[in-house]
Amino acid sequence: MDTEVTQSPSHLVKGKDQRAKMDCVPIKGHSYVYWYRRKLEEAFEFLVYLQDEKIIEDTDMFKQRFSAECPQNSPCSLGIKSTKASDSALYFCASSQSTVLHVSSS
Repeated sequence: MDTEVTQSPSHLVKGKDQRAKMDCVPIKGHSYVYWYRRKLEEAFEFLVYLQDEKIIEDTDMFKQRFSAECPQNSPCSLGIKSTKASDSALYFCASSQSTVLHVSSS
C-alpha cells in the first residue's frame, strides 16, 4: 500500500511568462488533495483543494493564475498559467481520506 504522497518534478526552473506544471500522486484511497506553497521565510499559503475530480475550495489568486485537476486514475496536477518571479516558492501537495468541517464559534 502506498503510504506517502509523491510529487514530481522534485524541482522546476522556469523563466518569466512560461507555463509550469507539477504532479502529485496522492496516497491510495485518499480522495482529497490539497496544494500549498511556501515562499522563502513566509508562512504556508493555501492554494486549492479538490475532492475526487472537483475543485472544492480555492483562492482569488488561484483562480487568476493557476489551474488544478485530479483525473481519475492519473496524477493530480497544479499548473501556473504564466509564471512570474513572485511564483518562486516550494509547492506542496497533501492528501487525506476525509476533510474537517470548518465551524466558526460565536
